[in-house]
Amino acid sequence: MNDHSASTDHPPHDITGPTVSVVGSINLDMVAHAPRLPLPGESVTDAQLAQYPGGKGANQALAARRLGARVVMHGGVGQDPEAKQALSLLRAAGIDLSGLKVFADRPTGLALIVVAENGDNQIVVAPGANRGFTREYLHLKPADAVICQMEIPRDTLVAVTEQCGDAFFCLNLSPVREVPQPVLDRADLIVVNEVDVAATEPLLAGYQGLLAITKAARGADLKRGGETVASAAAPKVKVVDTTGAGDAFTAALTLALLRGDAPAAALAYACAAGSCAAAAPGTQHSFPDPAAVADLMAGAG
Repeated sequence: MNDHSASTDHPPHDITGPTVSVVGSINLDMVAHAPRLPLPGESVTDAQLAQYPGGKGANQALAARRLGARVVMHGGVGQDPEAKQALSLLRAAGIDLSGLKVFADRPTGLALIVVAENGDNQIVVAPGANRGFTREYLHLKPADAVICQMEIPRDTLVAVTEQCGDAFFCLNLSPVREVPQPVLDRADLIVVNEVDVAATEPLLAGYQGLLAITKAARGADLKRGGETVASAAAPKVKVVDTTGAGDAFTAALTLALLRGDAPAAALAYACAAGSCAAAAPGTQHSFPDPAAVADLMAGAG
């Protein structure tokens, strides 16, 4: 075990859902809630500052745990106070942190986020220890599913494909970067935001797996081989903070497909999970449990 800390780094025995290994980033989010987003070169005042655990990897790990999965988190943090804050909700949720690497010479990743009153956001990330989580630190255990994002070294993603066995493999293609061919060849599901679709088209030419395209308040589409196999609307909510909504979507869609839901039902479930997250402040604090998702879907129906 790379992180020599409390016994809560291993999950309690009462978690009975599918096992999901998440390989990805762990950050501390510094969030400024402002009246609106600044224009280039502009200063906007009257913001309120808060700190939250974040990072797309940690977000998706906690979202999957809240939705009932047993989760193992693999990633890197620094040997600093920020790491304790960044890992606090993962530990509280009983996520297995034995896959962590603690770096003495790299800081924990930081995300600088501005959230406007309408829920829109801008994000700049200083990756720190996330960039140090190279393939030699990855030791995957058998799992039902593996979820990755693009905030870790690309060679680590290749190592995931070498170690994940027959697990369902989901890649959240965010931020958009070149994807190693072995990763594309192995991915069962790729999730991308519609804003990034144009940039990802050359990367995904020839990809034949499931491709989910999220469209914020307009829901999402699910494609296979360029053909749409399902579309779902997002339940209407009062948007508070969209940060992390895509991570809730990714975790929920993975779990729904893993349990055998039909594409349309899985996509509707994922859209509802994302809407739940957008309706609450913060990132990880906003992730719903299955009852909250079911209630929102019932109300939308």
